[in-house]
Amino acid sequence: MNLIFLKPEAVPEASVLDYKAEHLRHGEDKIHGSALLDALDYAEWLQRVRDNADARTVLAGWAVASTFFAIRETDGRIVGMADIRHSLESAFLRRYGGHIGYGVRPTERRKGYATRILRMALDYARGLSLDTAMLGCTKENAASRRTILRCGGVLEREDVFEGSPVEIYRIDLRPASQDQAVSSQAR
Repeated sequence: MNLIFLKPEAVPEASVLDYKAEHLRHGEDKIHGSALLDALDYAEWLQRVRDNADARTVLAGWAVASTFFAIRETDGRIVGMADIRHSLESAFLRRYGGHIGYGVRPTERRKGYATRILRMALDYARGLSLDTAMLGCTKENAASRRTILRCGGVLEREDVFEGSPVEIYRIDLRPASQDQAVSSQAR
């Protein structure tokens, strides 16, 4: 289950459109972690991703973000996406959205990809010198909750967004101290 992160411009348009179409065929109107791939045509979406990757061109009200496709190395198939915000610029991100959005294509779920994608995104966030990552998921999304908890998430609070209960988690990105590492190994 080796995955690599690729920037959108490194992935063929046909593969991106296939990924989008699969979500729509499964009745999903939102593609998590996609930076609005679900709402825009390909060219507009790709330009938005490029704009949002640079502080000089990021859209007003948005945060600088790095968007990646998670590609299975064995066959080059897109299995998911991650959108990693470098900071929490807007009130929406601070309250609900968090640093990382991620998702897995419908036919690749329940195979461990979500955990792998989130861990890769957390590693990337560490490289941005973030001490913690905030993530949110709807209360009804038990799979995302399990993934976040598996990756060290701690429930910080509950809220309501557009009438749906949401859970907000924090994940500590700082390296464990020597004492913590020894204590963890002794268990």
